[in-house]
Amino acid sequence: MKELNIISMEDIVATEVEWLWYPYIPFGKITIVQGDPGEGKTTAILRIAALLSKGDELPCDDTDREPINIIYQTTEDGLSDTIKPRLIEARADCSRIKVIDETDYALNMLDERVEKALIETGAKLVIFDPIQAYIGADVNMNSANEIRAVTKRLSVVAEKYGCAIILVGHMNKGGGKSSYRGLGSIDFQATVRSVLIVGRIKDTPQVRVIAQDKSSLAPEGGSVAFELDKEAGFRWLGEYEMSVDKLLCGISRENKSELSIKLLRDELAQEKQPQSLLLQKAQSMQISKRVLDEAKKSLNIKSIK
Repeated sequence: MKELNIISMEDIVATEVEWLWYPYIPFGKITIVQGDPGEGKTTAILRIAALLSKGDELPCDDTDREPINIIYQTTEDGLSDTIKPRLIEARADCSRIKVIDETDYALNMLDERVEKALIETGAKLVIFDPIQAYIGADVNMNSANEIRAVTKRLSVVAEKYGCAIILVGHMNKGGGKSSYRGLGSIDFQATVRSVLIVGRIKDTPQVRVIAQDKSSLAPEGGSVAFELDKEAGFRWLGEYEMSVDKLLCGISRENKSELSIKLLRDELAQEKQPQSLLLQKAQSMQISKRVLDEAKKSLNIKSIK
Protein backbone atom coordinates (compact mmCIF):
# COMPACT_ATOMS: atom_id res chain seq x y z
CA MET A 1 0.00 0.00 0.00
CA LYS A 2 1.27 3.47 -0.87
CA GLU A 3 2.05 5.74 2.07
CA LEU A 4 -0.29 8.73 2.44
CA ASN A 5 1.48 12.10 2.64
CA ILE A 6 -0.64 15.22 3.17
CA ILE A 7 0.82 18.61 2.24
CA SER A 8 -0.57 21.71 3.91
CA MET A 9 -0.68 24.83 1.77
CA GLU A 10 0.41 26.73 4.87
CA ASP A 11 3.80 25.05 4.52
CA ILE A 12 4.20 25.92 0.84
CA VAL A 13 6.52 28.87 0.19
CA ALA A 14 5.07 31.17 -2.46
CA THR A 15 7.47 31.95 -5.31
CA GLU A 16 7.36 34.07 -8.46
CA VAL A 17 7.74 32.70 -11.96
CA GLU A 18 11.08 33.55 -13.56
CA TRP A 19 11.30 34.16 -17.27
CA LEU A 20 13.73 33.35 -20.03
CA TRP A 21 11.69 35.60 -22.36
CA TYR A 22 8.67 37.34 -20.85
CA PRO A 23 5.86 36.41 -21.37
CA TYR A 24 6.69 33.79 -23.98
CA ILE A 25 9.14 31.32 -22.39
CA PRO A 26 9.15 30.70 -18.61
CA PHE A 27 11.97 29.05 -16.69
CA GLY A 28 11.13 25.76 -15.01
CA LYS A 29 8.29 25.03 -17.44
CA ILE A 30 7.59 23.60 -20.90
CA THR A 31 6.87 25.76 -23.94
CA ILE A 32 5.65 24.50 -27.32
CA VAL A 33 6.64 26.26 -30.54
CA GLN A 34 4.64 24.96 -33.48
CA GLY A 35 3.63 25.79 -37.03
CA ASP A 36 3.26 24.37 -40.50
CA PRO A 37 6.39 22.90 -42.15
CA GLY A 38 8.68 25.50 -43.71
CA GLU A 39 7.28 28.47 -41.77
CA GLY A 40 10.56 29.23 -39.99
CA LYS A 41 10.14 27.57 -36.58
CA THR A 42 13.67 26.18 -36.40
CA THR A 43 15.18 29.35 -37.82
CA ALA A 44 13.45 31.48 -35.17
CA ILE A 45 14.47 29.11 -32.36
CA LEU A 46 18.11 29.08 -33.49
CA ARG A 47 18.13 32.87 -33.68
CA ILE A 48 16.75 33.08 -30.15
CA ALA A 49 19.35 30.54 -28.99
CA ALA A 50 22.10 32.61 -30.63
CA LEU A 51 21.03 35.74 -28.75
CA LEU A 52 20.80 33.85 -25.46
CA SER A 53 24.26 32.31 -25.96
CA LYS A 54 25.73 35.83 -25.96
CA GLY A 55 23.47 37.41 -23.36
CA ASP A 56 21.99 39.77 -25.98
CA GLU A 57 18.54 41.34 -25.81
CA LEU A 58 15.65 39.29 -27.15
CA PRO A 59 13.03 40.85 -29.47
CA CYS A 60 10.72 43.28 -27.66
CA ASP A 61 12.59 42.61 -24.40
CA ASP A 62 15.34 44.87 -23.06
CA THR A 63 16.04 42.73 -19.98
CA ASP A 64 19.70 42.57 -18.96
CA ARG A 65 20.82 38.95 -19.10
CA GLU A 66 23.93 36.81 -18.81
CA PRO A 67 24.94 34.32 -21.53
CA ILE A 68 23.54 30.85 -20.91
CA ASN A 69 24.33 27.31 -22.01
CA ILE A 70 21.78 25.62 -24.26
CA ILE A 71 21.13 21.97 -25.15
CA TYR A 72 19.76 21.64 -28.67
CA GLN A 73 18.56 18.26 -29.97
CA THR A 74 17.35 17.76 -33.53
CA THR A 75 16.74 14.86 -35.87
CA GLU A 76 15.57 16.85 -38.89
CA ASP A 77 18.74 18.75 -39.81
CA GLY A 78 22.43 17.83 -39.97
CA LEU A 79 24.58 19.40 -37.26
CA SER A 80 27.57 20.10 -39.50
CA ASP A 81 25.92 21.15 -42.75
CA THR A 82 22.79 22.90 -41.50
CA ILE A 83 22.68 23.73 -37.78
CA LYS A 84 26.30 24.92 -37.37
CA PRO A 85 26.19 27.19 -40.47
CA ARG A 86 22.92 28.73 -39.23
CA LEU A 87 24.43 29.38 -35.81
CA ILE A 88 27.52 30.94 -37.38
CA GLU A 89 25.31 33.16 -39.54
CA ALA A 90 23.42 34.19 -36.39
CA ARG A 91 26.77 34.96 -34.68
CA ALA A 92 26.06 32.57 -31.84
CA ASP A 93 28.61 31.64 -29.20
CA CYS A 94 28.77 28.01 -30.32
CA SER A 95 30.79 27.03 -27.24
CA ARG A 96 27.59 27.52 -25.22
CA ILE A 97 25.34 25.41 -27.45
CA LYS A 98 25.59 21.71 -26.58
CA VAL A 99 24.26 18.53 -28.15
CA ILE A 100 23.78 15.14 -26.49
CA ASP A 101 25.44 12.62 -28.80
CA GLU A 102 22.84 10.32 -30.38
CA THR A 103 25.23 8.45 -32.66
CA ASP A 104 24.87 5.12 -30.87
CA TYR A 105 21.62 5.56 -28.95
CA ALA A 106 18.60 7.66 -29.93
CA LEU A 107 17.48 10.14 -27.28
CA ASN A 108 13.99 10.67 -25.90
CA MET A 109 12.53 13.16 -23.44
CA LEU A 110 12.59 10.68 -20.55
CA ASP A 111 16.17 9.57 -21.19
CA GLU A 112 18.33 9.86 -18.05
CA ARG A 113 21.01 11.49 -20.21
CA VAL A 114 18.90 14.67 -20.37
CA GLU A 115 19.17 15.18 -16.61
CA LYS A 116 22.83 14.22 -16.60
CA ALA A 117 23.52 16.75 -19.36
CA LEU A 118 21.75 19.47 -17.37
CA ILE A 119 23.94 18.73 -14.37
CA GLU A 120 27.14 18.67 -16.43
CA THR A 121 26.48 21.75 -18.57
CA GLY A 122 24.31 23.87 -16.30
CA ALA A 123 22.13 24.58 -19.35
CA LYS A 124 19.18 26.90 -18.78
CA LEU A 125 17.40 25.98 -22.02
CA VAL A 126 16.71 22.59 -23.62
CA ILE A 127 15.22 22.33 -27.12
CA PHE A 128 13.73 19.17 -28.67
CA ASP A 129 13.14 19.56 -32.42
CA PRO A 130 10.72 18.02 -33.39
CA ILE A 131 8.44 16.71 -30.64
CA GLN A 132 7.56 13.45 -32.37
CA ALA A 133 11.20 12.41 -32.69
CA TYR A 134 11.79 12.63 -28.94
CA ILE A 135 8.51 11.46 -27.45
CA GLY A 136 9.78 7.87 -27.25
CA ALA A 137 9.25 4.85 -29.49
CA ASP A 138 6.86 3.19 -27.02
CA VAL A 139 4.69 6.28 -26.41
CA ASN A 140 1.48 6.82 -28.37
CA MET A 141 1.31 10.53 -29.25
CA ASN A 142 -2.47 10.33 -29.46
CA SER A 143 -2.93 8.86 -25.98
CA ALA A 144 -3.71 11.48 -23.33
CA ASN A 145 -2.57 9.22 -20.47
CA GLU A 146 0.77 8.44 -22.09
CA ILE A 147 1.43 12.04 -23.11
CA ARG A 148 0.63 13.36 -19.64
CA ALA A 149 3.12 10.91 -18.11
CA VAL A 150 5.86 12.23 -20.40
CA THR A 151 5.11 15.93 -19.96
CA LYS A 152 4.74 15.47 -16.19
CA ARG A 153 8.20 13.92 -15.93
CA LEU A 154 9.68 16.57 -18.21
CA SER A 155 8.05 19.31 -16.12
CA VAL A 156 9.64 17.88 -12.98
CA VAL A 157 13.08 18.02 -14.63
CA ALA A 158 12.50 21.60 -15.84
CA GLU A 159 11.45 22.74 -12.36
CA LYS A 160 14.23 20.84 -10.60
CA TYR A 161 16.98 22.53 -12.63
CA GLY A 162 15.23 25.83 -13.26
CA CYS A 163 15.59 25.48 -17.01
CA ALA A 164 13.20 26.28 -19.84
CA ILE A 165 12.23 23.41 -22.14
CA ILE A 166 11.02 24.07 -25.68
CA LEU A 167 9.26 21.44 -27.78
CA VAL A 168 9.17 22.26 -31.49
CA GLY A 169 6.30 20.68 -33.40
CA HIS A 170 4.50 20.63 -36.73
CA MET A 171 0.79 21.31 -37.04
CA ASN A 172 -1.70 19.06 -38.77
CA LYS A 173 -3.56 20.18 -41.88
CA GLY A 174 -6.98 20.30 -40.25
CA GLY A 175 -8.98 23.43 -39.67
CA GLY A 176 -10.63 24.73 -36.53
CA LYS A 177 -9.07 26.08 -33.35
CA SER A 178 -5.28 26.28 -33.22
CA SER A 179 -5.17 24.13 -30.06
CA TYR A 180 -6.53 21.20 -32.07
CA ARG A 181 -4.00 21.52 -34.89
CA GLY A 182 -0.93 20.31 -33.00
CA LEU A 183 0.27 16.81 -33.82
CA GLY A 184 -0.76 14.17 -31.32
CA SER A 185 -2.93 14.46 -28.22
CA ILE A 186 -4.35 17.84 -27.25
CA ASP A 187 -2.83 17.13 -23.84
CA PHE A 188 0.44 18.49 -25.22
CA GLN A 189 -1.15 21.93 -25.39
CA ALA A 190 -3.13 21.37 -22.18
CA THR A 191 -0.15 20.54 -19.97
CA VAL A 192 2.44 23.06 -21.17
CA ARG A 193 2.43 26.64 -19.87
CA SER A 194 3.03 28.53 -23.11
CA VAL A 195 2.27 27.81 -26.77
CA LEU A 196 3.76 29.87 -29.60
CA ILE A 197 2.65 29.67 -33.24
CA VAL A 198 4.98 30.53 -36.12
CA GLY A 199 3.47 31.37 -39.49
CA ARG A 200 3.91 33.57 -42.54
CA ILE A 201 1.89 36.55 -43.70
CA LYS A 202 -0.18 35.69 -46.75
CA ASP A 203 0.51 38.79 -48.83
CA THR A 204 4.15 39.17 -47.73
CA PRO A 205 5.45 35.60 -47.33
CA GLN A 206 8.96 36.74 -46.42
CA VAL A 207 7.48 38.10 -43.18
CA ARG A 208 6.91 35.50 -40.46
CA VAL A 209 5.16 36.03 -37.14
CA ILE A 210 5.52 34.43 -33.71
CA ALA A 211 2.10 34.66 -32.02
CA GLN A 212 1.28 33.43 -28.52
CA ASP A 213 -1.62 30.98 -28.51
CA LYS A 214 -1.53 30.14 -24.80
CA SER A 215 -0.08 31.83 -21.73
CA SER A 216 -0.94 30.29 -18.38
CA LEU A 217 1.47 32.31 -16.24
CA ALA A 218 1.13 35.87 -17.57
CA PRO A 219 -1.03 37.96 -19.90
CA GLU A 220 -0.56 36.89 -23.52
CA GLY A 221 2.26 38.70 -25.25
CA GLY A 222 1.98 40.62 -28.48
CA SER A 223 3.04 39.01 -31.74
CA VAL A 224 6.67 39.35 -32.85
CA ALA A 225 7.71 39.36 -36.51
CA PHE A 226 10.88 38.48 -38.36
CA GLU A 227 11.85 38.62 -42.01
CA LEU A 228 13.21 35.54 -43.75
CA ASP A 229 14.30 36.39 -47.28
CA LYS A 230 16.54 34.41 -49.64
CA GLU A 231 18.49 37.50 -50.62
CA ALA A 232 18.24 39.79 -47.60
CA GLY A 233 18.55 36.99 -45.05
CA PHE A 234 17.13 37.19 -41.52
CA ARG A 235 16.19 40.18 -39.40
CA TRP A 236 13.86 40.81 -36.49
CA LEU A 237 11.04 43.26 -37.23
CA GLY A 238 9.69 43.73 -33.70
CA GLU A 239 6.04 43.87 -32.61
CA TYR A 240 3.43 43.03 -35.22
CA GLU A 241 -0.35 43.31 -35.07
CA MET A 242 -1.53 39.76 -35.76
CA SER A 243 -3.69 37.29 -33.84
CA VAL A 244 -3.18 33.53 -33.91
CA ASP A 245 -6.47 32.92 -35.72
CA LYS A 246 -5.69 35.51 -38.38
CA LEU A 247 -2.19 34.13 -38.77
CA LEU A 248 -3.41 30.57 -39.32
CA CYS A 249 -6.07 31.78 -41.73
CA GLY A 250 -3.42 33.57 -43.76
CA ILE A 251 -5.01 37.02 -43.29
CA SER A 252 -2.46 39.78 -43.58
CA ARG A 253 -1.82 42.73 -41.31
CA GLU A 254 -2.30 44.95 -44.35
CA ASN A 255 -5.96 43.94 -44.39
CA LYS A 256 -6.39 45.39 -40.91
CA SER A 257 -4.76 48.61 -42.04
CA GLU A 258 -7.13 48.78 -44.99
CA LEU A 259 -10.10 48.10 -42.70
CA SER A 260 -8.92 50.90 -40.40
CA ILE A 261 -8.67 53.37 -43.26
CA LYS A 262 -12.12 52.41 -44.54
CA LEU A 263 -13.58 52.72 -41.05
CA LEU A 264 -12.19 56.23 -40.59
CA ARG A 265 -13.28 57.38 -44.01
CA ASP A 266 -16.80 56.06 -43.54
CA GLU A 267 -17.24 57.42 -40.02
CA LEU A 268 -15.73 60.84 -40.68
CA ALA A 269 -17.19 61.41 -44.14
CA GLN A 270 -20.10 63.53 -42.84
CA GLU A 271 -19.10 64.81 -39.42
CA LYS A 272 -16.66 64.65 -36.55
CA GLN A 273 -16.78 61.62 -34.25
CA PRO A 274 -15.58 61.09 -30.66
CA GLN A 275 -12.31 59.18 -30.63
CA SER A 276 -13.66 56.80 -27.97
CA LEU A 277 -16.49 55.79 -30.31
CA LEU A 278 -14.11 55.18 -33.22
CA LEU A 279 -11.83 53.11 -31.00
CA GLN A 280 -14.79 51.08 -29.76
CA LYS A 281 -15.87 50.30 -33.32
CA ALA A 282 -12.29 49.42 -34.28
CA GLN A 283 -11.91 47.02 -31.37
CA SER A 284 -15.17 45.31 -32.33
CA MET A 285 -13.44 44.59 -35.67
CA GLN A 286 -10.32 43.31 -33.82
CA ILE A 287 -8.35 46.39 -34.87
CA SER A 288 -5.95 47.66 -32.22
CA LYS A 289 -5.52 51.30 -31.25
CA ARG A 290 -2.02 51.26 -32.72
CA VAL A 291 -3.24 50.18 -36.17
CA LEU A 292 -6.07 52.73 -35.96
CA ASP A 293 -3.55 55.46 -35.10
CA GLU A 294 -1.40 54.45 -38.07
CA ALA A 295 -4.42 54.74 -40.38
CA LYS A 296 -5.30 58.09 -38.83
CA LYS A 297 -1.79 59.35 -39.49
CA SER A 298 -1.79 58.11 -43.08
CA LEU A 299 -5.06 59.99 -43.72
CA ASN A 300 -3.67 63.13 -42.01
CA ILE A 301 -6.60 63.18 -39.56
CA LYS A 302 -6.20 65.66 -36.68
CA SER A 303 -7.62 65.19 -33.18
CA ILE A 304 -8.87 68.04 -31.02
CA LYS A 305 -10.07 68.19 -27.44
